[in-house]
Amino acid sequence: MDGTTPAAAAHANTQQARLQALYGEMRPHGLHPLWEVLHALVTPTPRSPARAHLWSYGTARDLLLRAGDLISAEQAERRVLILENPGMPGSSAATPSLYAGLQLILPGEVAPAHRHTQCALRFVMEGDGAFTAVDGERAVMRPFDLVLTPNWQWHDHGNDSGRPMIWLDGLDIPTVRFYDASFAERLDKPSQGETLAAGDSLRRYGRNMRPFRATAADRRPAHQPLFHYPHAEWRESLSALAAAEEPDPHLGHAMEFTNPADGGPVMPTISAHVRHLPAGFETRPRRSTDGTVFAVVEGRGTARVEGREFPLAERDLLVVPSWHALELRAESRLVLFGYSDRAAQEKLRLFREERAPAAAA
Repeated sequence: MDGTTPAAAAHANTQQARLQALYGEMRPHGLHPLWEVLHALVTPTPRSPARAHLWSYGTARDLLLRAGDLISAEQAERRVLILENPGMPGSSAATPSLYAGLQLILPGEVAPAHRHTQCALRFVMEGDGAFTAVDGERAVMRPFDLVLTPNWQWHDHGNDSGRPMIWLDGLDIPTVRFYDASFAERLDKPSQGETLAAGDSLRRYGRNMRPFRATAADRRPAHQPLFHYPHAEWRESLSALAAAEEPDPHLGHAMEFTNPADGGPVMPTISAHVRHLPAGFETRPRRSTDGTVFAVVEGRGTARVEGREFPLAERDLLVVPSWHALELRAESRLVLFGYSDRAAQEKLRLFREERAPAAAA
């Protein structure tokens, strides 16, 4: 017995019935009681609908190549398999704020020139010799290069090599969709043509230097003048860091790609980084608010996300949702590329991380 009298119970039932009737009157006017949903809107900790998930590159590659036999790059505009998070069916998203996909360009193909308000990065998974052109400048793409297409800049892709090219597309499509700020245009011809020599921006801005002409970059867009980060260069930097110091207990050796114009993240809404874990190294648990998409560049290992283990092999892709504890274990030397919405979160003063302390001796 809870001590409630019949009269009190009857009063409570009557009051609840009156409330439900009142709610019914509110709904046609677009009015809803906050007190019924406040606990779900303002949560003590993040509650991401996304799930940790691993995509086998071998499986995705086979399906993508089969699609290449059936639909051309011109027909599709962009021949891409979306990496959709299984916790968010129908969203075309890897996390609530980020999109991921694998794009295929076959020999001789051109993905037509267009531009859009979404920021995009391309991380090359396979092939050598295709190009991405941004505002008339080509970047020749090689395995594990990072190539950016800043928002609202004309860009197209082509493959002059004799092999298929596959890369990981990372965009802020869900973020732009949230703000209802999506615009896109197609050029009236397949390719924009070259107006600058290939690699021009890399020569000007890729060595922590810039032309001594003015305070702003002389390449459009001035706020983001560099769009190509070759694997050969970032891998050398990562190796030098690994040789010089002990790995961070939660990250291993980690380096972020930066924008030479301001030293900040490579794009306004997306951050990108690489990690190196020596063979046998295991990180301590760490969680952060930026859901992250990872690609395995080298080696084998295991990712443990909130206690669930995922085997990692070269070129496999893993998504770790916001506020999910991640531990990495390297069976051999392990190198990962990752991108997240940390850039946007830091601007909004939302980013947080939590690092597990060392176990007591």
